[in-house]
Amino acid sequence: MRIKREIRIVGFDDGPFIPRSKGRTIIVGVVFRGGDFLDGVLKTEAEIDGMDATQKLIDLINNSRHKPQLRIIMLNGITTAGFNLIDIKELNEKTNLPVIVVNRKMPNLKKIEKALKHFKDFEDRWNCIKNAGRIYRMRIEKNKYLYYQFKGLKRNDVEKIIRLSCTRSLIPEPLRVAHLIASAMIKGESGGRA
Repeated sequence: MRIKREIRIVGFDDGPFIPRSKGRTIIVGVVFRGGDFLDGVLKTEAEIDGMDATQKLIDLINNSRHKPQLRIIMLNGITTAGFNLIDIKELNEKTNLPVIVVNRKMPNLKKIEKALKHFKDFEDRWNCIKNAGRIYRMRIEKNKYLYYQFKGLKRNDVEKIIRLSCTRSLIPEPLRVAHLIASAMIKGESGGRA
C-alpha cells in the first residue's frame, strides 16, 4: 500500500453513556486527511451492550459520500456502547477497507472474557475478540506505548499510518477528534481522554 501524507482515514469513537443502562449511544466518525485536516463527520447509534455496532458501521461507511476517498477505518478499541463488540474481520470484508484498532492500554482479555460470559451470546461476542487477532505494542515516545490490532494491511504499514496520524497527541488525530465530538454531543462539551 502506498501511504500518502493525506491518506483518508475515518476514525470512530462512541459517546459517553451510563454503564449497564438500556438504550442507545452515539458513535461518531471523523474523516481526516492523515492527521492534519478534518474533512467530514459521520454519526450513527448503537444499542448499549447490544450486537449491532458492526452492521451500523458497515452501513454508515458504505452509504457515506466519503466512501470513495476512504482508505482506512480506525477504531478506538473494538468495544463500543459498553460490550457492543465490533467484528473487524467482518468490517474489513464488507467495506473493503483495512481496519486499525488502537488502544491506550493493553486490553485485559481475561477480564473481558469474564465479563462477556454474562451474555447469552457469549460465543458470538468472543468470536469478535478472536477475529481482531493478535495485539501488538508500538512505542510512540520514550516510555509511551499504544496497542493495536488490524485487518487488511501489513504490520509495518499500520505503524506508518498510526505515526502519520498522531499529530497533536499520542492518540491518532481521527480518534482524538471523534472522542471530543462524541462527548460534546452527549454532555454539551468535550472532555476526558480518547
